[in-house]
Amino acid sequence: MKILLCLFLLGTCCLPVHAQQNSAVIIGRIDSIQSQILHEKRKIWIYIPSSATTAKEKKYPVLYLLDAEKNFKSVAGMIDFLSSVYKNDICPEMIIVGIPNTNRTRDLTPTKVTSGLFINNDMAANSGGGEAFTAFMEKELIPGIDSLYPTLPYRMLIGHSLGGLIVINCLVHHPNLFNAYLAIEPSMWWDRQKLLHETGQALRERSYTNQSLFLAMANTLPPGMDTSTIKRDTTSGTIHSRSILLLRDYLMQNRQNGLEAGFRYYQGDTHVSVPLIATYDALHYIFKDYALKLQDSYFTDSTFNLAGFLQAHYAHISTKYGFKSEDGHTLLPPEDMVNNLGFFMMQQKQFAKAKTMFEMNIKNYPSGSVAYSYLGDLYGANGDKKDARANYQKSLSLKEDAGIRKKLEGL
Repeated sequence: MKILLCLFLLGTCCLPVHAQQNSAVIIGRIDSIQSQILHEKRKIWIYIPSSATTAKEKKYPVLYLLDAEKNFKSVAGMIDFLSSVYKNDICPEMIIVGIPNTNRTRDLTPTKVTSGLFINNDMAANSGGGEAFTAFMEKELIPGIDSLYPTLPYRMLIGHSLGGLIVINCLVHHPNLFNAYLAIEPSMWWDRQKLLHETGQALRERSYTNQSLFLAMANTLPPGMDTSTIKRDTTSGTIHSRSILLLRDYLMQNRQNGLEAGFRYYQGDTHVSVPLIATYDALHYIFKDYALKLQDSYFTDSTFNLAGFLQAHYAHISTKYGFKSEDGHTLLPPEDMVNNLGFFMMQQKQFAKAKTMFEMNIKNYPSGSVAYSYLGDLYGANGDKKDARANYQKSLSLKEDAGIRKKLEGL
């Protein structure tokens, strides 16, 4: 554990800091797409991991986020934090595609209704455009994102309330569109629980191998009731909670379908407050096998193949989660992490093991300058000025750096 703590401190000190210009903190960009399906121009909010600016070869899973105007900032910050090398490593770095609303009721309701519980005239008039909205995502938005950004073929969909309803609709009626789903307080009462009953049948009859769903429920129960007693209630005021609990039962009773399904009830949160903590828990649940579990012996044992261990781990999770693209591209060991591991091994005088770290990064990220500069340091420490000079020159050809230039001149 002492070595791992040292690596953590090393990571926090040695990783580059990227400053924003004009004293502005920028977490994303606003793009737009002209939809022929929805007959309107849709704004799209995009978050790109900071590593994309230096690791041009790297590709990322994509998280599609509904109700972006409410959730984009918190989810982008959470993904950035939970995917930080050495700090957390809970989930992979991800591109986030936030979809703000233009007509929320239209887009997030899969069926048309004329009346019903909680339905006013305006909702009824606007309802039922969920299939068109899903077609927009499938045929226009997702292909557009894949053509413009470095994406891997792994997609996650997050929705809250009516957004959670359309998440479940995608799971049931468009099961190949996404790999992972987060349904937060889904409005399964919609249209007299029509989708809820269709979900029960789909979970019994279909296969959802290598797909995952996290279902979150807030505390909207009347005083004096809990999740057990409310199931026996028949009043209209509890239909929302009872519908979510019935969905939970369908999920838990149909484990044979291969869907990796998790559920959590948040007794201390309301319908409005629950998205933040539910997203945090869902990322832990869905990516529970993602984290790299390092041990001190991996660094003290000179015979341990650390590079092979890293490559095997990321190849395994690429297969497990479906990160592998048609051209064979998989999720790669993070560039900063590998460089820092190599730097640490070099400080420990384990030059052979350090060299394998830097060479792995050069292979995976040939446009990255740092591995070449560290390799120059390694050759210099061993008195090999010729190879040190060559690697410093290569590093400078990729990115000018005053410190590296001074080292080169010193040779």
